[in-house]
Amino acid sequence: MNRPSRSLILAGALVLALPAACTAQSPSTPIAPPPAATPAPPLVQGLPDFTRLVERVGPAVVNIRAEIAPRRARGATPYDDQIPEIFRRFFGDELPFPQIPGPGARGGVSLGSGFLISDDGYVLTNHHVVAGADEITVLMSDRRELKAKLIGSDEQYDVALLKVEGKGLPFLRAGNAGLVKPGQWVIAIGSPFGLDHSVTAGIVSATGRANPYSGQQYVPFIQTDVAINRGNSGGPLLNTSGEVIGINSQIFSNSGGYMGVSFAIPIDIAMNAAEQLRATGRVSRGLLGVNVQPVGADEAEAFDLPDSRGALVADVSPGSAAEKAGIQRGDVIRAVNGRPVNTSSDLPPLIGAQRPGTRVTVTVFRDGRERDIAVVLDAAEEAAAVPAAAREGEPGREAPPAAGANPLGLVTQDLTAAQRQQLGLRAGEGVRVVRVGPAAAEAGLRPGDIVLAVGRRSVGSAAELERALADARRGETVMLLVRTQNVTRYVAVRVGEE
Repeated sequence: MNRPSRSLILAGALVLALPAACTAQSPSTPIAPPPAATPAPPLVQGLPDFTRLVERVGPAVVNIRAEIAPRRARGATPYDDQIPEIFRRFFGDELPFPQIPGPGARGGVSLGSGFLISDDGYVLTNHHVVAGADEITVLMSDRRELKAKLIGSDEQYDVALLKVEGKGLPFLRAGNAGLVKPGQWVIAIGSPFGLDHSVTAGIVSATGRANPYSGQQYVPFIQTDVAINRGNSGGPLLNTSGEVIGINSQIFSNSGGYMGVSFAIPIDIAMNAAEQLRATGRVSRGLLGVNVQPVGADEAEAFDLPDSRGALVADVSPGSAAEKAGIQRGDVIRAVNGRPVNTSSDLPPLIGAQRPGTRVTVTVFRDGRERDIAVVLDAAEEAAAVPAAAREGEPGREAPPAAGANPLGLVTQDLTAAQRQQLGLRAGEGVRVVRVGPAAAEAGLRPGDIVLAVGRRSVGSAAELERALADARRGETVMLLVRTQNVTRYVAVRVGEE
């Protein structure tokens, strides 16, 4: 009977001792200041009522139906690409197969949204809403159906300009997309799933957003959490003053439906495209002629940058505006006409918004300081294709590999004149990687890559590469300019023990 009692007393003593031990180890000052005696005034009061706004702007929003006529020739099947070549050669076009109807044998209808931007019938929508359409119909808010003419369309901006006949039509006014800030209320009106004039609201999640899944490098998207679904494309994104600040264009979704991440094309870009489409039927964009990549902590350290802002120039196209102006590999572009370039995705929209022939000031960081370079932009449509990279086994006499005595453990091989020509390299430029050490392999280098430079120092032979790497110390970050297939990029390799 006494043993259990003694155990309980001992356990109780331990429990009572715990708080004292914890108190002894706690800091003498609180981790955060105590709450204020008087509560701070609220930064947000009440919820907005959008009814007056929708009543005013709603009539200018339209539903768009784009019809695509059948394209397949008579006698073809929807599975032509799956028919073995031997049957084609034997039977020719008169294949002895039943004509199976399928999606490819019929036309289609694309439904989307749009909005009037003038009282005489100009309508803005997305390129992907009307692409390939043979007939476009605009359904007005008063249920009138008007045939529309396609004035012009641009895939890169995903903007299309239509024209319907009319006078005194309701239209929307453009706002200032540059004043849009994360957190502000925005409204979308469109036709999700064909449900015309549906209104949704939310807030701006971010601005200047690059969407890597869209392929639209020239668009700094406005990201919102407004509910956008199929059929909303081309409709307006509005501020609380009823001004258009963007065209709803894309969603990010795993299911194909709304998931709280929507993207809109800023209205200033869309209107610039619309003016060009009306004037010439096409959109022209400026071209600098550089390939750029993000600046990370390793790049900032290797190039002695004060921070990680900017776009690192990995390659300069021969004969381009950038080369003529003196921009070099290893430069970090920090601004265009005084507008900051914080990430590499900021650069294409700033350059693309300028007309070809425009003179711009590009601020680059080089050799420890910033300098301004004047550049006269080329036309983006005149960009030359990048030559495909030479592969192992291509014609050309190969030199023996150099020993990998450098701190990175790279084994390299000189290139022949024929190989340089196939790679699109200049004479005396580049050295092929034959084997890689652990540090280089971890950084992403592979046999067959071409090393063009170490930092800003060009290399054209295995011997030059060895000399350039000779002074690299353990723990130091070395920047290698590498060509892989047709992509040129800087690779950060940290020197370690091999």
